[in-house]
Amino acid sequence: MRILLASPVDPGAATRLAAGHDVRRLGSGADLPGELVRAVADREVVVLRSGVVLDAEALAAATRLRLVVRAGSGVDNIDLDSARQNRVRVVRVPGMSAPPVAEMTFALLLSLARNVTLADRLVRAGHWPKPELGGPLLRGKVLGIVGAGNIGSEVGRMAAAWGMRVLGCVARPSPAAEARLAGHGIELCDVDEVTARADFVTLHVPLDDSTFHMVDAAVLERMRPGSLLVNMARGGVVDEKALYEALVERSTVAGAALDVHESEGEGVVPQLAELPNVVLTPHIGAMALDSQRLIGDRLVALIDAFDAGRLDEEVRDGEHVV
Repeated sequence: MRILLASPVDPGAATRLAAGHDVRRLGSGADLPGELVRAVADREVVVLRSGVVLDAEALAAATRLRLVVRAGSGVDNIDLDSARQNRVRVVRVPGMSAPPVAEMTFALLLSLARNVTLADRLVRAGHWPKPELGGPLLRGKVLGIVGAGNIGSEVGRMAAAWGMRVLGCVARPSPAAEARLAGHGIELCDVDEVTARADFVTLHVPLDDSTFHMVDAAVLERMRPGSLLVNMARGGVVDEKALYEALVERSTVAGAALDVHESEGEGVVPQLAELPNVVLTPHIGAMALDSQRLIGDRLVALIDAFDAGRLDEEVRDGEHVV
């Protein structure tokens, strides 16, 4: 099969795919969207991560495309309506991302709460302002999880083990959802209660019309004074201009950590980078090497099954999208 690796994947998986298929890798040129349209023209399978947008133009150019594999969970970078119209199957590999993203959530929580990143910068510059770098304990505090699905539930389970009280909300609350969350030590609440009561708020929702800028000026104003915000969802979930203003004023939210951003890519410097009470990372939440190997194994299995005409037998719950 003709395969386009539009994003880097585990090297072992890439080697196995190249051994049995015609594999092309997308370059990192300045005109990435145009390069994608050219590269996908004769491909039957595309593998991509969050940094590549497979839009209607690219799908229209891919006249031989039959399968898209998202090496991760979010599919907001794929035009699903165009995929349906062009009869392109879309599958994702979501399960392996929960543990590394949950762990990264706590890395950012601790870095933000205990001023780890700021302290590192100051020490490298020869400064030792130890009395000014205090921060709150996580133990005994309230963690609010916006989007208590696979990843959010894992964050909640870890937070409960740290001795935190955990509140969580979901898109479709139900008695079954309440029971599931209770099993992880999470109290089901609505989103307004989660954001208003929590000392720390973490975001784990997909990006769609209902979640775009869901954390806006009004939500930030409702947050507790001194609270901290961690975005592990998608950049568009947070109105970053409103967040910048709130962080400057520090009337409610006192700091923020973002692994995802409204604008991402080489050369992009977020306005939030100006502020000392912000921690920024380049969308690396799922980039634990162990998890990437598992994702690589799974995408190879899905492609091999598709090539053999048995994809429907291979696909697991939560993987099929279109």
